[in-house]
Amino acid sequence: MISQPMAFEFPASFRFADSHEYANADGELVRVGISAFAVDQLGDIVFVDLPEVGAELSKGASFGSVESVKAVEDMYAPIDGEVVQRNEAVLASPEELQNDPYGEGWLLVVKPKDLSQLETLLDAASYGAKVNAN
Repeated sequence: MISQPMAFEFPASFRFADSHEYANADGELVRVGISAFAVDQLGDIVFVDLPEVGAELSKGASFGSVESVKAVEDMYAPIDGEVVQRNEAVLASPEELQNDPYGEGWLLVVKPKDLSQLETLLDAASYGAKVNAN
C-alpha cells in the first residue's frame, strides 16, 4: 500500500518565506522560526546556531543554521530587524524545535525595521498550498 504524504497546517496569522522561515507579528515585535514542513524535512534536529541578541538581520540573509542527522541548512531572515531575544531553550534542547515549531520551538524575537515587510511574505494558505503540493 502506498502511504499518502502528510498534509501540513500552518497558523493563519503567520507569514512564511519561500525558504520556510515564518514571521509572526506580536505588537511591535516579530517572532521568527522555521515551519513544521521544514522541521519534518530535516528529520532529527541535533544542533541549532542562532545570532546573539543585538545582531542585525537583513531580509534574505543567513542568520544561523539548523543541523539534523540528514543535513546542515542555513536559515534566512524573513525581515530586516534587530534580534531582541533568542530561544535559549531550543539552543540547549534542539528537539524542542521538532516538538512545537510554532509554540515553544520559536527561534528569535526581532524588532523589525519595517513591519510592512511582512506583507511581502506568503500568507499561511499560499505557503500551505505550495508545500502540500509537493
